[in-house]
Amino acid sequence: MSTARLIEVHVGDVVRLRKQHPCGGSDWSVVRLGADIGLRCETCQHRILLARGVFERRLKTFLSRAVPEDPALGAS
Repeated sequence: MSTARLIEVHVGDVVRLRKQHPCGGSDWSVVRLGADIGLRCETCQHRILLARGVFERRLKTFLSRAVPEDPALGAS
């Protein structure tokens, strides 16, 4: 068995991917989480969906991290 390294990603994170978008931008903001990761190009606002495995392979670095929401604090 292989030990998969899970990358913690939150909605609102800004990431840089290894491949540039055709518009010339390489910075993306995370807009959706699940089996697929929804990303929005910071340059042209185009939205894409990447499978989590593809996203983790293409991820180069985090430019800014969003504060994760704590479900225990939101339930009032």
